[in-house]
Amino acid sequence: MLVQDFSQVTRGNKTISTKSDLVVIGGGLAGLCCAIAAARDGITVTLVQDRPVLGGNASSEVRLWTLGATSHMGNNNRWSREGGIIDEILVENMYRNKEGNTLIFDTILLEKVVNEKNITLLLNTAVYDVKKSDPTTISQVVGFCSQNSTTYELNADLFCDASGDGIVGFQAGAAFRMGAETVEEFGEKFAPDIAYGELLGHTIYFYSKNVGVPVKYVAPEFALKDITKIPRYKVLNDKDFGCRLWWLEYGGRRDTIHESEDIKWELWKVVYGVWDYIKNSGAFPDSENLTLEWVGTIPGKRESRRFEGLYMIKQQDLVEQAQFDDAVSFGGWAVDLHPSDGVYDSKPGCTQYHSKGIYQIPLSTMISKNITNLFLGGRVISATHVAFGSTRVMATTALSGQAVGFGAAQCIKNKILPAQLLEQNQIKELQQTLSINGQSIPGIAIDKAANLASISKITTSSNFKLDSLKPNGDWFNLTTGVAQILPLEANTKYNYTFSFSVYQATTVKVELRICENTGHYTPDVILESKSIELVEGEQEIQFAFDTVLSKKQYAFITFLSNESVSIRRSEQRSTGLISVFNGVNKAVNNNGKQVPPDNIGIDAFEFWIPQRRPNGENLAFSISPALELYDGANLCNGFVRPYIGTNAWAADLNDAKPEVTLEWNATKEINSIKLFFDTDYDHAMESSLMGHPESVMPFCAKSYTISDGNGNLVYETKANHQTINSIVLPNTLKTNKLTIEFEPQGSNVPVSVFEVFIA
Repeated sequence: MLVQDFSQVTRGNKTISTKSDLVVIGGGLAGLCCAIAAARDGITVTLVQDRPVLGGNASSEVRLWTLGATSHMGNNNRWSREGGIIDEILVENMYRNKEGNTLIFDTILLEKVVNEKNITLLLNTAVYDVKKSDPTTISQVVGFCSQNSTTYELNADLFCDASGDGIVGFQAGAAFRMGAETVEEFGEKFAPDIAYGELLGHTIYFYSKNVGVPVKYVAPEFALKDITKIPRYKVLNDKDFGCRLWWLEYGGRRDTIHESEDIKWELWKVVYGVWDYIKNSGAFPDSENLTLEWVGTIPGKRESRRFEGLYMIKQQDLVEQAQFDDAVSFGGWAVDLHPSDGVYDSKPGCTQYHSKGIYQIPLSTMISKNITNLFLGGRVISATHVAFGSTRVMATTALSGQAVGFGAAQCIKNKILPAQLLEQNQIKELQQTLSINGQSIPGIAIDKAANLASISKITTSSNFKLDSLKPNGDWFNLTTGVAQILPLEANTKYNYTFSFSVYQATTVKVELRICENTGHYTPDVILESKSIELVEGEQEIQFAFDTVLSKKQYAFITFLSNESVSIRRSEQRSTGLISVFNGVNKAVNNNGKQVPPDNIGIDAFEFWIPQRRPNGENLAFSISPALELYDGANLCNGFVRPYIGTNAWAADLNDAKPEVTLEWNATKEINSIKLFFDTDYDHAMESSLMGHPESVMPFCAKSYTISDGNGNLVYETKANHQTINSIVLPNTLKTNKLTIEFEPQGSNVPVSVFEVFIA
């Protein structure tokens, strides 16, 4: 029993003081990936989250799907899903939760954090004060947990502000911006004017459910009464819910920090008014059995403060795909700006323009230019308002968070400050750490010198040679153009054979296309066009282009639309091969071609995009000479996804015992083995709502064993589904040979591996 007498002075909260190497403020995907990266690299981390769950806008509290460079598979960014920790999370979510239940996603995020012994997690804890040891150095942040009435004094050497609104950077005095830059400041021609607005607003989502019996709905008094106040109300329907109603947005004309609660109330007014309209207007008779299952209690916030770093990324960097010496991550979402009046504006809910490929994001955008021990994470990184329109999305911020986490660990180990990471020897060390952990910084390979596999003799039981893809798929009618993307060698003339079914004699146009920017996938250069005469009925046609490539790269064998013609497809799928379509994806403002207004600094180009499985089969064809795409040498070339080539080894489809052997001239000491598999970096693994066709990607090797030179079993798994398998051996293994044996994947998908990394 506890009895306390009256106190004439106020009582203080219980106070806990802690010390860690890094304090991360904000438990969204950026802060979470930052904390996990730092902890895995051996430093102590305190992760502070002001909500009861992790994930921020991706959590069950908001329920926005996680997306990044893949952009709903609606752009030209092939094999661009973010790698490393965010990939690990999304692949795990696919395995457990392909239906997209955000409650399950919550548990996956929590599990990832609590499994890291170096992380102290504080939920429901809001940081409200910052202490500095000198004008440019943070020494402590102070938080309060309302659930246990405890004040936390969190001391650290380094801090990462991934809080969204930048509470730590703000209180520490770091330079920040809020609103839109003018055209004149950075020369950004897409900079919005006052009429469009300077800030993106908030959105609250809702979910509906069919309960099988009629359900009535009586709206609360505060609900919007006049639906015509929403100029786009006529597009509302009883089928859309959740993130598909992202355009129910408000707040861009207000202070999106200090008036966030007022914005929330206005959004509740809108949501309940919209539901009243759907249920009670009589315009939607199919809504009779629908009930309002869930409405968000907090809004998904898009924009508030952006902090000034050592570099500020801008529109031109995205559009021109600028190269940075300190590149540590990448983006690829469209430059996506929204009218500040949101749902009450008659203009489209967003204006999206894509770049021709993914772009690099430099570490200098993630380091405060004023506070020497402050990293910037998530949507507060140093970006103009226009560039922020792309860098703000969650998978992109998660990738940057991972870069900060590993960077912070390097600072602690090397006893340096964040800005010193930009020194040449330090940034190269960080880039290699990130690459080895799956970050896939554009154009940067894993250093072979660090990989024991690179000095081994690699032999494989077989190599998949691409001389044909079987015509065992259906026919695709050329109502839209289709292209088979193939990595072709330089100075080589190829002969192709494709199968057609023709309704009436006609001509089909076929083009050899490449991307002007090697390593990207916008087919903006037509090297050669041919017209092929077709007769009625089924036929095989052989042709060749006279033009050859001047360098090795992916090329597009492109068939333009002709409704009289169908082309045969194949059920065979293989790492680094894909068909794309000159199709439409209105979810990301893709109508087949991007035609921006003149003089806004945005490129015009066509979209050639993949389709989600089970659609999107490769085209059936034969090619001569055969493509040698899957040699064992790819296993240590340093690239862990398709780029210029497939970068993978793949076994022949008829190989009953696929295996890779690595042999050294002398005994080596091996402590860890890391295998990089193909979990289809082209598939946009939206974390919620969408639903997905499979829980394990078809290219991913699921069952394998590793044995040493004496035939002793080193490792075995029967149910892999992850991209990276990191095998840390309990004891140093001394051997001159490793054999990795796989079970076949089936008749249509060969076993494949991107990289074997041994240390």
